[in-house]
Amino acid sequence: MFGDMMGMMGKLKETQEKVEATKKRLNTVLLDEKSQDDLLQVTITANRELKEIKIDDSLLEDKEQLEDYLILTINKAIANATKVNETELAAVAKEGMPNIPGMDSLFK
Repeated sequence: MFGDMMGMMGKLKETQEKVEATKKRLNTVLLDEKSQDDLLQVTITANRELKEIKIDDSLLEDKEQLEDYLILTINKAIANATKVNETELAAVAKEGMPNIPGMDSLFK
């Protein structure tokens, strides 16, 4: 029994290390999001760190329009990055979890 517990603790530690490595790797995963008309583009990491914003010159003429574009496009980028982030981390966590009845439903 004690050996099983030690094995499980080792597996959990290994999983924690894999999760941390995945978080670091997600810093290098870049996602681009554009406005519907391609006048604004943002680049964000899968860890939701904004890396770049490209703005078409025509948007610089109307401050309110630019603000709306930024809000919509950045929010879409954050939502997409969150999906990628959660999917990747859940896959690593699930891989390292012991087989406990009912736990599968947490990772769907």
